[in-house]
Amino acid sequence: MSDLRCLILGILDDGWEGLSAAGRARLAASRVVIGARRTLDLVAPHLGGEVELRDMDGALGKTPEWVRAALADRLPVTVLATGDPLCHGIARFLVDKLGAGVIEVLPAPSTVALACARLNKTWQDAAIRSCHGADAGEWFDGATPGHGLYGIVRAVAEHSRVAAFTGPANSPDRIARALLAAGYADDARISVAARLCLSDEAIFADLTLADAAARRFPDPNVVVIDRIAKPGTAAVIPAGADLPPDFPLFGLEDAAYVQRQPEKGLITKLEARAVSLAKLGLHADSVVWDIGAGSGSVGLEASRVARLGHVWAIEKNAGDAANARENAGRLRATNYTLTEGRAPEGLDQWPDPDAVFIGGSGGELASLIRLCLDRLRPHGRLVMNFVTLENLATATAALAAAGAGWEVTMLSAARSQPILDMHRLAAQNPVWIVSARKPLPAPSTVRPEPFDCAQDRPVEGQSQGSDKLGPNGN
Repeated sequence: MSDLRCLILGILDDGWEGLSAAGRARLAASRVVIGARRTLDLVAPHLGGEVELRDMDGALGKTPEWVRAALADRLPVTVLATGDPLCHGIARFLVDKLGAGVIEVLPAPSTVALACARLNKTWQDAAIRSCHGADAGEWFDGATPGHGLYGIVRAVAEHSRVAAFTGPANSPDRIARALLAAGYADDARISVAARLCLSDEAIFADLTLADAAARRFPDPNVVVIDRIAKPGTAAVIPAGADLPPDFPLFGLEDAAYVQRQPEKGLITKLEARAVSLAKLGLHADSVVWDIGAGSGSVGLEASRVARLGHVWAIEKNAGDAANARENAGRLRATNYTLTEGRAPEGLDQWPDPDAVFIGGSGGELASLIRLCLDRLRPHGRLVMNFVTLENLATATAALAAAGAGWEVTMLSAARSQPILDMHRLAAQNPVWIVSARKPLPAPSTVRPEPFDCAQDRPVEGQSQGSDKLGPNGN
């Protein structure tokens, strides 16, 4: 195997003068130099006429082919990259395409490190993101993970400091507007380090989001976003009942949610909500469906548990959908997308879920159950709440027909209420919580093991072929 490797050389806008002696020597010895036109222009006057320069602007996909050809011809080849190529740079792309064995990286300081140095801000704990790419468009409520600013907005929800590489379209003012729309007006400051290492370098420190949103900044630039309050705390004062200063992960009081008035039971009550969320078996990165979102309580609290995932919700009632959107804004649930419509319309556009909650079905319960079981990822959970015997019977029949393991929990809760100078218990309506798992294929001659949804395992003592009944009565 050839010992010749492709050098990925980090370079800043001070060009040749900013390179180390080793970097200059390696670059001068190259016979093929690949880079963006801007970086090529920085070094071209210092290279000999025998060096072939390849402009990769608009031709990134050709770069691995150019490197392979140069190595095959035994020509020293260098790819120029801004700053540290291993930090949101081209190094990962080339390693993936060519293999780590033919790549050598000689980095310059990351522009994030330089920006933080100019601002005297530490960055060892900062989350680093990038929107240096195609025009993402302006942020909007309910934006999905496909939006180019999604990673930055979600990082701000999770971290006290976020540093981000920008682009000409996805600029600091656009990022500031996104954070304003997400509810961080009084809870974040943004700094911009522009044209680093150039004679007209400019630093804009600790601007309010409103100030930054109204400005244009010189390109290229890097932004640093600082949270004033600890991530997870409330800077938005909600309408109606007060939310605590530090939002719990889940378990908000029913009155904290904007909901249809007068109250008609169109919110999953706290007790049923807590059990249902537990039954969903969520992970930090779960993809969740909330069908029949109502006021949004289950889906919104799921978005807090699955903080690295995303919740897709649908609600057919316009008033309830408006309430759910308002609740999402008050909770700053930027990983929550609500569609106004009647399921199953539009569900084919959603990604396959790890967990599904059905709080309302619009008369399509049996078909929704079949669809959800088909779409669930392996080991996914389906949880449904019912208050009528008819819907419970429809659900269990549909689950049995689909061969899914299921169990029912009847939750009957009562809350204390004052009576004169004492208290009594006032009963809530009983709720049936149905938990199911996607059926797994099994050999036709072997009976599937009964499944305990609560424990995420087969029922003890009931092996394949047992005559004992499982949770679904089979």
